[in-house]
Amino acid sequence: MSIEKCKGTRDMSPTEMQLFRAIENIFRECCLGWGYEEVRTPILEYLYLFTAAGTLTPGRLGKVYSFLDWDGWSGERVVLRPDGTIPVARYYIETRRSGLARLFYVSNVFSFEETGRETREKWQCGAELIGSRSLTSDIELIVLALELLQKLGFRDLELRLSHAGLIRAILSKFEIDPEEQHRLIDRISDGDIRVLTGEKPELARVIAPLLNNKGKSSGFLKNISVMLGRDFPELLTPITEFTDLVAALDSLDITYQIDISSGRGFEYYTGLIFQLYAGEHRVAGGGRYDALIPLLGGKDIPASGFAIYVDKLMELSRVDLSVGQAKERVLVQLQTGINSLKAAFEAVKALHQNGFIAEIISDDISHKQAGWLLEIRETGWRYLLRNTRTDTQYEVAAVQEIVARLKG
Repeated sequence: MSIEKCKGTRDMSPTEMQLFRAIENIFRECCLGWGYEEVRTPILEYLYLFTAAGTLTPGRLGKVYSFLDWDGWSGERVVLRPDGTIPVARYYIETRRSGLARLFYVSNVFSFEETGRETREKWQCGAELIGSRSLTSDIELIVLALELLQKLGFRDLELRLSHAGLIRAILSKFEIDPEEQHRLIDRISDGDIRVLTGEKPELARVIAPLLNNKGKSSGFLKNISVMLGRDFPELLTPITEFTDLVAALDSLDITYQIDISSGRGFEYYTGLIFQLYAGEHRVAGGGRYDALIPLLGGKDIPASGFAIYVDKLMELSRVDLSVGQAKERVLVQLQTGINSLKAAFEAVKALHQNGFIAEIISDDISHKQAGWLLEIRETGWRYLLRNTRTDTQYEVAAVQEIVARLKG
């Protein structure tokens, strides 16, 4: 029997892990700079956390990995988390219950995929701003997402904006039940209004202007308000919110495209939805989800957040992996003997403390993979330090002199 990994999973090589950590570290640095605190939630969560009304659609729930928790524990059905935001909301409800919280996480999420050609385990870095309903909070998250993607080397990013409140306001006018709303929002947000033409032609007539037009200014939203505001006064509040937000982006010289059909996959969102694209690739997305914490049993707490998609960023990476790496790699070679063994580990410890990469090698390892070779001797001068690039060498008596030579 051949040994192979599960379909839809991936191994990360040492080089890929170096890239993964670089992305993670830049994300963490940006979040800490904005005052966010890191949390980590468990991979296992109770299924009911995701079946609460309005959290995940039936389509997504059909793709979760779930099983019964046996052996004298809860007897509840649990899942491998299919989403990063909902567990953070659960954590907030359990531990804080109220007040402002800026939280960020790095986690993997799981979703079943039949063919095995797509990844079933995905990694994402996310930031959640809980407890604020202000326009400033939404702007903060957009600016934070742009900042970290730019630090990752992405320049020509496209910001696409949508608003879940617009579609929901129209659907509520037609008295469509919540389960049917989920199905329609998924299709409508994907730009597919053909599903409505046969079933609900009047609804299709109203929604078509929203989906078939795109804009790059607040004037686009004012036109929608004029077209639909008389028949749908429910739209005035979300359109006003949306208009204020894009006006604020204008004042910050942040370019965007308003595209109502770009909101697919954000089923529990209630307001702004934003997505960031690098070329044709979606690399980040998020928005406002004021109803989520109440749906999960918490207080009426507003919230918004976003995630960057690490797997996709690794594919498109423009991160300079040389940044932050140790200046030099030192190979430590020792002769047989107790004295040289002790001296070798003392030297490695000192080199690590001073920011160098140091590893102990055997005689048959090529010296070409490092700039320096440190030979540990049993007799005579304790150390022989050799620069493999220039083939110069130094006899050294103390570890401190080795460090000084390398730094010099």
